[in-house]
Amino acid sequence: APTTFNRLEIREILRVYGRYVASGEWRDYAIDMGRETAVFSIFRRSSECPIYRITKSPKLARRQGMYSVIAASGVILKRGPDLRRVLAVLDKSPRLVSG
Repeated sequence: APTTFNRLEIREILRVYGRYVASGEWRDYAIDMGRETAVFSIFRRSSECPIYRITKSPKLARRQGMYSVIAASGVILKRGPDLRRVLAVLDKSPRLVSG
């Protein structure tokens, strides 16, 4: 059976995602469900590579934690067992200041 995000996990992800969409920074997303990992990819434009990937890998739950946020470069920004805490790394990322 594929690894999926449950309703509560999707709600947490969309809470953060929605804020960035409202500010015009993010425009699209994709969800992929594999055998061992579920991935929520975030795009600035749908034609580009994802700027962030939020992953859920239940196999890693006992080690580093099953959730992680990965930057476009492949660097893991945050990993842990608590999705909300892992997503907090996106709230701290620098924003473009217009003016």
